[in-house]
Amino acid sequence: MPEYEELAPNFRKSLIEKMKVNVPYWKLLGMELVDVKKGWAVVKLPFEKKLTQPDGVAHGGAIFSPADAAVAVALLGLIDRSETLLTIEMKINYIKPISEGDIIAEAKIVHRGGRTAIGDVEVRNSNGDLVAKCLATYMIIKNKK
Repeated sequence: MPEYEELAPNFRKSLIEKMKVNVPYWKLLGMELVDVKKGWAVVKLPFEKKLTQPDGVAHGGAIFSPADAAVAVALLGLIDRSETLLTIEMKINYIKPISEGDIIAEAKIVHRGGRTAIGDVEVRNSNGDLVAKCLATYMIIKNKK
């Protein structure tokens, strides 16, 4: 298992707080950043009825969202402040339904190139059961000045 380098403590703390308060989509769903290092992150989404399909299990989008978010946050420690990120492709295999507890996405960056990055994600329930497996490709672009 690869070791991931710690972020500067103030940067880590500010990321965790910023995601709670400054990201409207995260706030809408109730996602929270559990932990983050350079190239690695864990995002949690507590299961709620508002996230379900008519049959009471989590909607695919509710599983996809923390997986996508975890890749983005894992990449934040690997990019320059003059760069930004955009998801350009993500494949997800749904393995097991979830109808209670937490949706927990753990992302690992497996490649960081000059213009793209690839993240590998495992989504698990509160019992540690694999719920979904994902592979995401992100575009890294320079911010316009």
